[in-house]
Amino acid sequence: MLQQTMHSRWGRLSLGVAGSFLYALGVNLFAVPVGLYTGGLLGVAQLLRTLIYSYAGITGGYDFSGLLYYLLNIPIFLFAYTTLGKNFFRSALICTTTSTLFLSLVPIPADMIIDDTLASCLVGGILTGLGSGTMLTCGCSSGGLDMAGLCMTKRGAQFTIGRLNVLFNGALYVLCALLFSVPTAIYSIIYTVFGSVMLDKVHQQSINVQVLIFTKDRRREMTGYIMGELQRGVTCWRGEGGYTQEGLEVLCTCLNKYEINELRDVVLKIDPHAFLIVQEGVQVSGNFIRRLL
Repeated sequence: MLQQTMHSRWGRLSLGVAGSFLYALGVNLFAVPVGLYTGGLLGVAQLLRTLIYSYAGITGGYDFSGLLYYLLNIPIFLFAYTTLGKNFFRSALICTTTSTLFLSLVPIPADMIIDDTLASCLVGGILTGLGSGTMLTCGCSSGGLDMAGLCMTKRGAQFTIGRLNVLFNGALYVLCALLFSVPTAIYSIIYTVFGSVMLDKVHQQSINVQVLIFTKDRRREMTGYIMGELQRGVTCWRGEGGYTQEGLEVLCTCLNKYEINELRDVVLKIDPHAFLIVQEGVQVSGNFIRRLL
């Protein structure tokens, strides 16, 4: 069911919108009631909102940080349009719009849902990281650092989107500690770290995987599928079983973590007796296409 949804354009977009809703829940229900700054461009927007409220003497009223966030995304969207393509631009624009809409519609509780601040950081970080990671895995984005990280990674930068979030937010929270309070900055950092770790776990396309496939007589069908459908390179070796001393074929290919699920299903359909070895987190350089979307 999930595989069918991920192979449908509208299915991926629907999951991306659901991810934007999870993101808004994490921010409005767990981060904002504690007085945390969510980090990224939204954290910058919240910081600007607080400064505007302070200098203008505004209390209460409508929280326009979502609107500021939308405006801050404009240059990033222009960068993404030229770097990541029109299809991703359309999906990201939809998810950024729905994220802003959900951030405006999801009610912010007057009091904390969970009395413990650290627990609120944990639950909020998990929800926002899960939402952001879901959007990225579906080929969408809520804008901000996620999209900027995708653009930079697409151009060859060797770091994950979660790490970019941590580095950027580290500077942001130092500023928050200077302007406001140190405890607020510390809890905000904890919240952001939880969210960044969850994002990297969910965003499977950023994880490279090496696969070794052992088969006796179905090599041509498997190599045809890997090169034709997945559009990945494959290297073939001739081997011999140590126990049976029978000849076999060994296929080696590299892909991202999301593609491995599809490959495993197809390989076992072609040859139910095939044997696979999967190694995650391998570093690949040279002629390898980094598919982020």
